[in-house]
Amino acid sequence: MTPFLIKLWENIKIAIRALVQSKMRTVLTTIGIIIGVLTVVSVASIIEGLNRGFANQIANLGSNALYVQKYPWASMEDFSKFRNRPNVILKEADFIRERMRLAEAVSPSTGTRQDIRSRGKTLNGISVNGVTNNYDVVTGLVIEEGRFFSFAEIERDKNNVVIGWEIKENLFENRNVLGEKIKIGTTNYTVIGVTEKRGNFLGQSLDAEVYVPLGTVFKNFGWHRSISIAVKVTDATRVDEARDELRFLMRLARKLKPTDEDNFSINQQDVLMDMYNKLTGGLYTAAIGIGTLSLLVGGIGIMNIMLVSVTERRKEIGIRMALGAKRKVITFQFIVESIIICGVGGVIAIILSYLVSIIISKITPFPSAVPAWSVFMGLGFSALIGLFFGIYPASKAARLNPIECLRYE
Repeated sequence: MTPFLIKLWENIKIAIRALVQSKMRTVLTTIGIIIGVLTVVSVASIIEGLNRGFANQIANLGSNALYVQKYPWASMEDFSKFRNRPNVILKEADFIRERMRLAEAVSPSTGTRQDIRSRGKTLNGISVNGVTNNYDVVTGLVIEEGRFFSFAEIERDKNNVVIGWEIKENLFENRNVLGEKIKIGTTNYTVIGVTEKRGNFLGQSLDAEVYVPLGTVFKNFGWHRSISIAVKVTDATRVDEARDELRFLMRLARKLKPTDEDNFSINQQDVLMDMYNKLTGGLYTAAIGIGTLSLLVGGIGIMNIMLVSVTERRKEIGIRMALGAKRKVITFQFIVESIIICGVGGVIAIILSYLVSIIISKITPFPSAVPAWSVFMGLGFSALIGLFFGIYPASKAARLNPIECLRYE
Protein backbone atom coordinates (compact mmCIF):
# COMPACT_ATOMS: atom_id res chain seq x y z
CA MET A 1 0.00 0.00 0.00
CA THR A 2 1.43 3.39 -1.00
CA PRO A 3 2.12 6.10 1.63
CA PHE A 4 -0.70 8.21 0.20
CA LEU A 5 -3.27 5.43 0.65
CA ILE A 6 -2.00 4.82 4.20
CA LYS A 7 -2.45 8.51 5.03
CA LEU A 8 -5.86 8.53 3.38
CA TRP A 9 -6.99 5.53 5.39
CA GLU A 10 -5.75 7.08 8.64
CA ASN A 11 -7.59 10.32 7.87
CA ILE A 12 -10.77 8.42 7.04
CA LYS A 13 -10.63 6.61 10.40
CA ILE A 14 -10.07 9.89 12.24
CA ALA A 15 -12.95 11.51 10.34
CA ILE A 16 -15.34 8.63 11.06
CA ARG A 17 -14.38 8.66 14.74
CA ALA A 18 -15.08 12.40 14.95
CA LEU A 19 -18.44 12.02 13.18
CA VAL A 20 -19.53 9.12 15.39
CA GLN A 21 -18.80 11.19 18.50
CA SER A 22 -21.37 13.76 17.32
CA LYS A 23 -24.07 11.50 15.90
CA MET A 24 -27.02 13.89 16.05
CA ARG A 25 -25.06 16.76 14.54
CA THR A 26 -23.82 14.52 11.75
CA VAL A 27 -27.35 13.30 10.95
CA LEU A 28 -28.77 16.82 10.88
CA THR A 29 -25.88 18.00 8.70
CA THR A 30 -26.44 15.29 6.07
CA ILE A 31 -30.19 15.95 5.73
CA GLY A 32 -29.65 18.87 3.35
CA ILE A 33 -27.42 16.72 1.14
CA ILE A 34 -29.92 13.84 1.23
CA ILE A 35 -32.81 16.09 0.18
CA GLY A 36 -30.82 17.62 -2.70
CA VAL A 37 -29.54 14.35 -4.14
CA LEU A 38 -32.89 12.61 -3.56
CA THR A 39 -34.70 15.36 -5.48
CA VAL A 40 -32.41 15.13 -8.50
CA VAL A 41 -32.22 11.32 -8.66
CA SER A 42 -35.93 10.72 -7.96
CA VAL A 43 -37.11 13.14 -10.64
CA ALA A 44 -34.54 11.72 -13.05
CA SER A 45 -35.80 8.19 -12.35
CA ILE A 46 -39.43 9.21 -12.93
CA ILE A 47 -38.61 10.95 -16.21
CA GLU A 48 -36.38 8.07 -17.32
CA GLY A 49 -39.23 5.64 -16.69
CA LEU A 50 -41.65 7.86 -18.60
CA ASN A 51 -39.13 8.12 -21.45
CA ARG A 52 -38.88 4.35 -21.73
CA GLY A 53 -42.63 3.93 -21.55
CA PHE A 54 -43.21 6.62 -24.17
CA ALA A 55 -40.50 5.19 -26.44
CA ASN A 56 -42.11 1.75 -26.20
CA GLN A 57 -45.51 3.23 -27.00
CA ILE A 58 -44.46 5.17 -30.07
CA ALA A 59 -42.51 2.13 -31.26
CA ASN A 60 -45.96 0.89 -32.35
CA LEU A 61 -45.86 3.60 -35.02
CA GLY A 62 -42.67 2.15 -36.50
CA SER A 63 -39.30 3.93 -36.55
CA ASN A 64 -39.16 3.65 -40.35
CA ALA A 65 -42.81 4.47 -41.04
CA LEU A 66 -44.21 7.69 -42.50
CA TYR A 67 -47.83 8.76 -42.34
CA VAL A 68 -49.53 11.02 -44.90
CA GLN A 69 -52.47 12.68 -43.16
CA LYS A 70 -54.67 15.73 -43.30
CA TYR A 71 -53.47 17.07 -39.93
CA PRO A 72 -49.98 17.30 -38.39
CA TRP A 73 -49.37 15.47 -35.11
CA ALA A 74 -47.84 18.50 -33.38
CA SER A 75 -48.21 22.09 -34.55
CA MET A 76 -48.60 25.55 -33.00
CA GLU A 77 -50.35 26.91 -36.08
CA ASP A 78 -54.04 27.77 -36.37
CA PHE A 79 -56.15 24.61 -36.53
CA SER A 80 -58.50 26.12 -39.13
CA LYS A 81 -55.61 26.17 -41.59
CA PHE A 82 -55.51 22.36 -41.53
CA ARG A 83 -59.27 21.85 -41.26
CA ASN A 84 -59.75 23.43 -44.69
CA ARG A 85 -57.31 21.06 -46.38
CA PRO A 86 -58.72 18.48 -48.81
CA ASN A 87 -59.15 14.93 -47.48
CA VAL A 88 -56.46 12.36 -48.20
CA ILE A 89 -58.11 9.84 -50.56
CA LEU A 90 -57.57 6.26 -51.76
CA LYS A 91 -56.55 7.38 -55.25
CA GLU A 92 -53.52 9.14 -53.70
CA ALA A 93 -52.58 5.97 -51.79
CA ASP A 94 -52.64 4.02 -55.08
CA PHE A 95 -50.56 6.76 -56.73
CA ILE A 96 -47.90 6.44 -54.02
CA ARG A 97 -47.93 2.63 -54.04
CA GLU A 98 -47.33 2.51 -57.80
CA ARG A 99 -44.52 5.08 -57.92
CA MET A 100 -42.59 5.22 -54.64
CA ARG A 101 -39.18 3.56 -54.93
CA LEU A 102 -38.26 3.55 -51.23
CA ALA A 103 -41.54 2.08 -49.95
CA GLU A 104 -41.61 -1.52 -48.76
CA ALA A 105 -45.35 -1.36 -48.13
CA VAL A 106 -48.13 1.23 -48.39
CA SER A 107 -51.25 0.87 -46.28
CA PRO A 108 -54.19 3.32 -46.32
CA SER A 109 -56.45 3.32 -43.28
CA THR A 110 -59.26 5.28 -41.70
CA GLY A 111 -61.27 5.14 -38.52
CA THR A 112 -64.51 5.78 -36.71
CA ARG A 113 -65.97 5.17 -33.27
CA GLN A 114 -68.87 2.78 -32.81
CA ASP A 115 -70.61 0.76 -30.11
CA ILE A 116 -69.79 -2.95 -30.12
CA ARG A 117 -72.18 -5.64 -28.89
CA SER A 118 -71.98 -9.37 -28.32
CA ARG A 119 -74.14 -11.74 -26.25
CA GLY A 120 -75.85 -8.96 -24.34
CA LYS A 121 -72.67 -7.01 -23.55
CA THR A 122 -72.00 -3.57 -25.01
CA LEU A 123 -68.80 -1.52 -25.29
CA ASN A 124 -69.37 2.13 -26.14
CA GLY A 125 -67.27 4.37 -28.39
CA ILE A 126 -64.74 1.78 -29.51
CA SER A 127 -62.15 2.78 -32.12
CA VAL A 128 -62.90 0.95 -35.40
CA ASN A 129 -59.95 1.00 -37.82
CA GLY A 130 -60.45 0.31 -41.51
CA VAL A 131 -57.22 -1.21 -42.84
CA THR A 132 -55.70 -3.14 -45.73
CA ASN A 133 -54.05 -6.54 -45.75
CA ASN A 134 -50.50 -5.19 -45.21
CA TYR A 135 -51.40 -2.86 -42.33
CA ASP A 136 -49.75 -5.28 -39.87
CA VAL A 137 -46.52 -5.17 -41.91
CA VAL A 138 -46.34 -1.38 -41.86
CA THR A 139 -47.27 -0.83 -38.19
CA GLY A 140 -45.81 -4.00 -36.66
CA LEU A 141 -49.21 -5.20 -35.42
CA VAL A 142 -48.85 -8.72 -33.98
CA ILE A 143 -51.67 -11.28 -34.05
CA GLU A 144 -51.82 -13.46 -30.92
CA GLU A 145 -54.76 -15.64 -31.94
CA GLY A 146 -56.11 -16.41 -35.39
CA ARG A 147 -54.86 -14.39 -38.36
CA PHE A 148 -54.95 -11.01 -40.09
CA PHE A 149 -56.93 -10.19 -43.24
CA SER A 150 -56.15 -11.82 -46.56
CA PHE A 151 -55.97 -9.85 -49.81
CA ALA A 152 -59.27 -11.43 -50.94
CA GLU A 153 -61.07 -10.32 -47.77
CA ILE A 154 -59.88 -6.75 -48.29
CA GLU A 155 -60.89 -6.74 -51.95
CA ARG A 156 -64.37 -8.10 -51.22
CA ASP A 157 -64.98 -5.84 -48.19
CA LYS A 158 -65.80 -8.86 -46.03
CA ASN A 159 -67.48 -8.27 -42.68
CA ASN A 160 -64.61 -9.85 -40.76
CA VAL A 161 -62.93 -8.28 -37.74
CA VAL A 162 -59.67 -8.53 -35.78
CA ILE A 163 -60.20 -7.43 -32.20
CA GLY A 164 -57.88 -6.02 -29.57
CA TRP A 165 -56.86 -7.98 -26.50
CA GLU A 166 -58.97 -5.79 -24.19
CA ILE A 167 -62.07 -6.23 -26.39
CA LYS A 168 -61.70 -10.00 -26.07
CA GLU A 169 -61.38 -9.80 -22.28
CA ASN A 170 -64.42 -7.55 -21.87
CA LEU A 171 -66.77 -9.32 -24.29
CA PHE A 172 -65.68 -12.95 -24.25
CA GLU A 173 -63.57 -13.36 -21.09
CA ASN A 174 -61.57 -16.58 -21.47
CA ARG A 175 -63.59 -18.19 -24.27
CA ASN A 176 -62.22 -18.98 -27.72
CA VAL A 177 -63.38 -16.02 -29.81
CA LEU A 178 -62.45 -17.17 -33.30
CA GLY A 179 -65.61 -17.50 -35.37
CA GLU A 180 -67.71 -15.55 -32.84
CA LYS A 181 -70.10 -12.85 -34.07
CA ILE A 182 -70.00 -9.25 -32.85
CA LYS A 183 -72.13 -6.32 -33.91
CA ILE A 184 -70.33 -3.08 -34.82
CA GLY A 185 -72.93 -0.36 -35.21
CA THR A 186 -75.79 -2.20 -36.90
CA THR A 187 -73.73 -4.78 -38.83
CA ASN A 188 -72.59 -8.26 -37.74
CA TYR A 189 -68.93 -9.21 -38.12
CA THR A 190 -67.04 -12.50 -37.71
CA VAL A 191 -63.95 -12.51 -35.44
CA ILE A 192 -60.91 -13.95 -37.25
CA GLY A 193 -58.09 -12.77 -34.98
CA VAL A 194 -56.99 -11.16 -31.71
CA THR A 195 -54.04 -8.77 -31.43
CA GLU A 196 -51.24 -9.12 -28.93
CA LYS A 197 -51.44 -6.95 -25.80
CA ARG A 198 -49.90 -3.55 -26.62
CA GLY A 199 -50.63 -1.20 -23.70
CA ASN A 200 -51.48 2.51 -23.87
CA PHE A 201 -50.46 5.34 -26.15
CA LEU A 202 -50.96 8.98 -25.12
CA GLY A 203 -53.59 7.91 -22.60
CA GLN A 204 -55.52 5.72 -25.07
CA SER A 205 -55.62 1.94 -24.82
CA LEU A 206 -54.24 0.28 -27.97
CA ASP A 207 -55.96 -2.94 -26.90
CA ALA A 208 -59.46 -1.44 -26.99
CA GLU A 209 -59.53 -1.24 -30.80
CA VAL A 210 -60.89 -3.38 -33.62
CA TYR A 211 -59.78 -3.72 -37.23
CA VAL A 212 -61.99 -4.31 -40.27
CA PRO A 213 -61.33 -4.11 -44.04
CA LEU A 214 -61.00 -0.52 -45.25
CA GLY A 215 -63.80 -0.80 -47.79
CA THR A 216 -66.10 -2.15 -45.08
CA VAL A 217 -65.75 1.08 -43.09
CA PHE A 218 -66.65 3.14 -46.17
CA LYS A 219 -69.53 0.81 -47.04
CA ASN A 220 -71.07 0.65 -43.56
CA PHE A 221 -70.17 4.03 -42.06
CA GLY A 222 -69.93 6.46 -44.98
CA TRP A 223 -67.46 7.54 -47.65
CA HIS A 224 -66.90 11.17 -46.66
CA ARG A 225 -63.84 10.75 -44.48
CA SER A 226 -60.11 11.38 -44.81
CA ILE A 227 -57.71 8.46 -44.73
CA SER A 228 -54.18 8.04 -43.41
CA ILE A 229 -51.54 6.57 -45.72
CA ALA A 230 -48.88 4.62 -43.81
CA VAL A 231 -45.65 4.03 -45.72
CA LYS A 232 -43.01 1.60 -44.47
CA VAL A 233 -39.58 2.61 -45.73
CA THR A 234 -37.35 -0.15 -47.06
CA ASP A 235 -34.22 1.15 -45.29
CA ALA A 236 -34.43 2.88 -41.88
CA THR A 237 -31.30 4.90 -42.71
CA ARG A 238 -33.07 6.50 -45.69
CA VAL A 239 -36.19 7.76 -43.92
CA ASP A 240 -35.37 11.42 -44.67
CA GLU A 241 -34.83 10.61 -48.34
CA ALA A 242 -38.10 8.65 -48.39
CA ARG A 243 -39.89 11.57 -46.77
CA ASP A 244 -38.73 13.88 -49.56
CA GLU A 245 -39.82 11.37 -52.19
CA LEU A 246 -43.22 10.95 -50.53
CA ARG A 247 -43.72 14.72 -50.36
CA PHE A 248 -42.84 15.04 -54.06
CA LEU A 249 -45.32 12.31 -55.02
CA MET A 250 -48.13 13.83 -52.95
CA ARG A 251 -47.57 17.26 -54.51
CA LEU A 252 -47.52 15.61 -57.92
CA ALA A 253 -50.74 13.68 -57.19
CA ARG A 254 -52.46 16.90 -56.12
CA LYS A 255 -50.98 18.91 -59.02
CA LEU A 256 -49.59 21.58 -56.69
CA LYS A 257 -47.55 24.40 -58.23
CA PRO A 258 -43.97 25.07 -57.02
CA THR A 259 -45.20 28.16 -55.17
CA ASP A 260 -48.11 26.35 -53.48
CA GLU A 261 -47.83 25.26 -49.85
CA ASP A 262 -48.28 21.59 -48.94
CA ASN A 263 -51.95 20.91 -48.20
CA PHE A 264 -51.15 17.65 -46.38
CA SER A 265 -48.88 16.54 -43.53
CA ILE A 266 -46.22 13.85 -43.40
CA ASN A 267 -45.93 12.61 -39.81
CA GLN A 268 -43.42 10.29 -38.24
CA GLN A 269 -42.36 8.98 -34.85
CA ASP A 270 -39.63 11.58 -34.39
CA VAL A 271 -42.17 14.43 -34.29
CA LEU A 272 -43.82 13.04 -31.16
CA MET A 273 -40.46 12.21 -29.57
CA ASP A 274 -39.15 15.73 -30.13
CA MET A 275 -42.30 17.24 -28.64
CA TYR A 276 -42.07 14.93 -25.64
CA ASN A 277 -38.38 15.72 -25.07
CA LYS A 278 -39.13 19.45 -25.08
CA LEU A 279 -41.78 18.95 -22.42
CA THR A 280 -39.60 16.80 -20.15
CA GLY A 281 -36.48 18.90 -20.78
CA GLY A 282 -37.96 21.77 -18.76
CA LEU A 283 -38.80 19.38 -15.92
CA TYR A 284 -35.23 18.06 -15.92
CA THR A 285 -33.86 21.60 -15.68
CA ALA A 286 -36.22 22.55 -12.86
CA ALA A 287 -35.42 19.39 -10.90
CA ILE A 288 -31.67 19.88 -11.23
CA GLY A 289 -32.05 23.53 -10.22
CA ILE A 290 -34.07 22.66 -7.11
CA GLY A 291 -31.66 19.85 -6.24
CA THR A 292 -28.66 22.14 -6.68
CA LEU A 293 -30.18 24.74 -4.36
CA SER A 294 -30.80 22.05 -1.75
CA LEU A 295 -27.20 20.87 -2.09
CA LEU A 296 -25.92 24.41 -1.68
CA VAL A 297 -28.00 24.86 1.47
CA GLY A 298 -26.69 21.55 2.74
CA GLY A 299 -23.14 22.60 1.84
CA ILE A 300 -23.49 25.81 3.84
CA GLY A 301 -24.70 23.75 6.79
CA ILE A 302 -21.68 21.48 6.43
CA MET A 303 -19.32 24.46 6.38
CA ASN A 304 -20.94 25.79 9.53
CA ILE A 305 -20.67 22.45 11.32
CA MET A 306 -17.05 22.00 10.19
CA LEU A 307 -16.15 25.45 11.56
CA VAL A 308 -17.72 24.47 14.88
CA SER A 309 -15.79 21.20 14.77
CA VAL A 310 -12.52 23.08 14.17
CA THR A 311 -13.19 25.24 17.23
CA GLU A 312 -14.08 22.26 19.42
CA ARG A 313 -11.01 20.27 18.34
CA ARG A 314 -8.39 23.00 18.64
CA LYS A 315 -6.53 21.11 21.35
CA GLU A 316 -6.43 17.97 19.19
CA ILE A 317 -5.12 20.03 16.28
CA GLY A 318 -2.46 21.63 18.53
CA ILE A 319 -1.28 18.22 19.75
CA ARG A 320 -1.01 16.90 16.21
CA MET A 321 0.94 19.95 15.10
CA ALA A 322 3.23 19.66 18.15
CA LEU A 323 3.95 16.06 17.17
CA GLY A 324 5.01 17.17 13.69
CA ALA A 325 1.84 17.17 11.60
CA LYS A 326 2.17 19.61 8.73
CA ARG A 327 -0.51 22.05 7.67
CA LYS A 328 -1.35 20.08 4.55
CA VAL A 329 -2.02 17.01 6.71
CA ILE A 330 -4.48 18.96 8.89
CA THR A 331 -6.12 20.44 5.78
CA PHE A 332 -6.46 17.02 4.19
CA GLN A 333 -8.00 15.55 7.35
CA PHE A 334 -10.83 18.08 7.53
CA ILE A 335 -11.50 17.95 3.78
CA VAL A 336 -11.82 14.15 4.01
CA GLU A 337 -14.22 14.57 6.93
CA SER A 338 -16.39 16.99 4.93
CA ILE A 339 -16.43 14.70 1.88
CA ILE A 340 -17.39 11.70 4.02
CA ILE A 341 -20.38 13.57 5.46
CA CYS A 342 -21.58 14.46 1.95
CA GLY A 343 -20.77 11.02 0.59
CA VAL A 344 -22.81 9.29 3.29
CA GLY A 345 -25.70 11.67 2.55
CA GLY A 346 -25.39 10.91 -1.16
CA VAL A 347 -25.42 7.13 -0.62
CA ILE A 348 -28.48 7.35 1.65
CA ALA A 349 -30.24 9.51 -0.97
CA ILE A 350 -29.48 6.98 -3.74
CA ILE A 351 -30.91 4.14 -1.63
CA LEU A 352 -34.03 6.20 -0.87
CA SER A 353 -34.42 7.09 -4.56
CA TYR A 354 -34.50 3.37 -5.45
CA LEU A 355 -37.22 2.86 -2.84
CA VAL A 356 -39.15 5.86 -4.23
CA SER A 357 -38.81 4.39 -7.73
CA ILE A 358 -40.22 1.03 -6.61
CA ILE A 359 -43.11 2.67 -4.76
CA ILE A 360 -44.02 4.84 -7.77
CA SER A 361 -44.02 1.79 -10.06
CA LYS A 362 -46.22 -0.15 -7.64
CA ILE A 363 -48.88 2.40 -6.73
CA THR A 364 -49.14 4.47 -9.94
CA PRO A 365 -49.53 3.65 -13.65
CA PHE A 366 -46.28 5.48 -14.34
CA PRO A 367 -43.13 3.44 -14.88
CA SER A 368 -39.99 4.43 -12.98
CA ALA A 369 -36.33 3.54 -13.40
CA VAL A 370 -33.20 4.97 -11.78
CA PRO A 371 -30.72 5.77 -14.59
CA ALA A 372 -27.06 5.01 -13.88
CA TRP A 373 -25.98 8.52 -14.87
CA SER A 374 -28.19 10.07 -12.16
CA VAL A 375 -26.55 7.87 -9.52
CA PHE A 376 -23.05 8.95 -10.55
CA MET A 377 -24.18 12.56 -10.87
CA GLY A 378 -25.70 12.50 -7.37
CA LEU A 379 -22.60 10.99 -5.80
CA GLY A 380 -20.36 13.33 -7.79
CA PHE A 381 -22.32 16.41 -6.70
CA SER A 382 -22.15 15.22 -3.09
CA ALA A 383 -18.38 14.82 -3.22
CA LEU A 384 -17.92 18.20 -4.92
CA ILE A 385 -20.10 19.93 -2.32
CA GLY A 386 -18.08 18.29 0.44
CA LEU A 387 -14.83 19.36 -1.18
CA PHE A 388 -15.92 22.93 -1.93
CA PHE A 389 -17.47 23.69 1.45
CA GLY A 390 -14.78 21.83 3.35
CA ILE A 391 -11.85 23.85 1.99
CA TYR A 392 -12.37 26.97 4.13
CA PRO A 393 -12.80 25.15 7.50
CA ALA A 394 -9.86 22.91 6.63
CA SER A 395 -7.60 25.84 5.75
CA LYS A 396 -8.67 27.66 8.93
CA ALA A 397 -7.73 24.59 10.99
CA ALA A 398 -4.34 24.39 9.26
CA ARG A 399 -3.58 28.07 9.99
CA LEU A 400 -4.15 27.80 13.74
CA ASN A 401 -1.26 28.55 16.07
CA PRO A 402 -0.30 25.27 17.80
CA ILE A 403 0.69 27.04 21.05
CA GLU A 404 -2.66 28.76 21.33
CA CYS A 405 -4.41 25.50 20.46
CA LEU A 406 -2.64 23.64 23.29
CA ARG A 407 -3.79 26.27 25.78
CA TYR A 408 -7.41 26.08 24.54
CA GLU A 409 -9.92 24.61 27.01
